[in-house]
Amino acid sequence: MKMPSQKRIYRDLDSAIISGVCAGVARYMEVDTIWVRAAAAAGLIFMPFIALVAYFAAVILLPRIV
Repeated sequence: MKMPSQKRIYRDLDSAIISGVCAGVARYMEVDTIWVRAAAAAGLIFMPFIALVAYFAAVILLPRIV
């Protein structure tokens, strides 16, 4: 019997530009990294305080995968 694979969200430091949060979220959601980075930039423009708090929380809470 085959066990179901478990998806994990993590910071992807191999594809990182700053800290790997957007790259890890993109890999988890199975979308291109540019879309996640564009959404993060839009969030930074329209809701800067919430976007910054969420990003820094993700940097602290998500595990690193090298």
